[in-house]
Amino acid sequence: MTTRTSNASGPLPTVGGRAVPYLPLGLLAGLGAVLAYLWKYPCRFGGVWNGGVGQFTHFCYTDIYPLYWAEHLNEGKIPYVDYPVEYPVGIGGIMEFARRLAGGDGVAFYDITVALMGISLVVGVLLTAALAGRTRPWDALWYAVGPAVILCAYINWDLAAGALALGGLLAWSRERQYLAGVLLALAVATKFYPLMFFGALFLLTVRTGKWVPFLKTAAAAAVAWLAVNVPIMAVNYEGWKRFYAFSSERGADWGGLWFFFQRRQMGFLADAEHLNTMAMAALAVLLAGVAVLALAAPRRPRLMQLCFLALAAFMITNKVWSPQYVLWLVPFAVLARPRWGALAAWQAAECWYFFSIWLYLVGQTPGQEALGIGDLAYFLSVWTRAITIVVLMALVVRDVLRPEHDVVRQAGIDDQSGGVFDGAEDRFALRSRTAATAA
Repeated sequence: MTTRTSNASGPLPTVGGRAVPYLPLGLLAGLGAVLAYLWKYPCRFGGVWNGGVGQFTHFCYTDIYPLYWAEHLNEGKIPYVDYPVEYPVGIGGIMEFARRLAGGDGVAFYDITVALMGISLVVGVLLTAALAGRTRPWDALWYAVGPAVILCAYINWDLAAGALALGGLLAWSRERQYLAGVLLALAVATKFYPLMFFGALFLLTVRTGKWVPFLKTAAAAAVAWLAVNVPIMAVNYEGWKRFYAFSSERGADWGGLWFFFQRRQMGFLADAEHLNTMAMAALAVLLAGVAVLALAAPRRPRLMQLCFLALAAFMITNKVWSPQYVLWLVPFAVLARPRWGALAAWQAAECWYFFSIWLYLVGQTPGQEALGIGDLAYFLSVWTRAITIVVLMALVVRDVLRPEHDVVRQAGIDDQSGGVFDGAEDRFALRSRTAATAA
């Protein structure tokens, strides 16, 4: 039986002592938010949003500004009710909030949205530090001022979902299961990817037999998700389902490996008609591998390790892999394996992809080809990013199979983010009795 070690012996720190790393981390996260805003300077203040490929050559593109018009927010239309929106209801709610404050001004809409996303970044950094625990709060710096975070922060609304997901997992770690379910459900209602974390919770529940806490979280999540979605469904079902229809209907798009296969016409991998089936099958295979790992490892994996592996599998097999998706993965990569070498290589690959995608779009614009790049340079960045994440996944898998390599557990910790899993006894494992005895 494993014993709890996350709150090991020693005097408990005072409130002031516990808060010491959080103030500078919050300030640095605020700095990161400001730097991300200044990165968009040529677009926000220079006017290149409205002129040809300038937003790409200045690397300041954002979805937020053009969608103010594309989603008819400038006409006063309410998301879903008056016009279908290609995002889940959480983002639609943020859009409507910013629209009401913007007073018909697209730049003001962008600024208000950025302010909300900047707050989400600060909150997300503090939550990451709290999940890292007293021994490693400074690992959250990767999320506060990481170069890829600064470059991609305000392309879309992803930071809001990140704050909600991290808040839900922190609530779980504090054994507040109902709150965890509500926050995770709101995260899923904002961006779909936090659904992967329920799988991680489920696998550790199977291994530990802690069914009551998991069922509380799942029930609260179901109620919360329905509470924010059913009213929109009732008012305008067609407007509500646009996100789900769009996700199913869209083809292979920028950044995804499927886009490479189709562009290169690589046999059955380029079959657009069966793309959804292939993408879902690939994800199922990877998630099955994560499940086997979780249930067969000699020691129960940490929750953040499984969250990272499930999320990385979701991203790699997705039909589209936008540059801002890096915001999804940064906190979980840091919490899963806080070693700077592989993280730095991955961040460099993400930055390379960030610049490549905009130059590639320039190269696809008639008359502007000389200013951009072609397929070879672009897809080299696509594969480099994917490979660095696969390497990170492999290193996390090694840490799971050989826990002595896990830098977090080297500090005498079991699973400080695991909540009821921390120090829990293994009730089920896919190992023979002989192997279990040897372990």
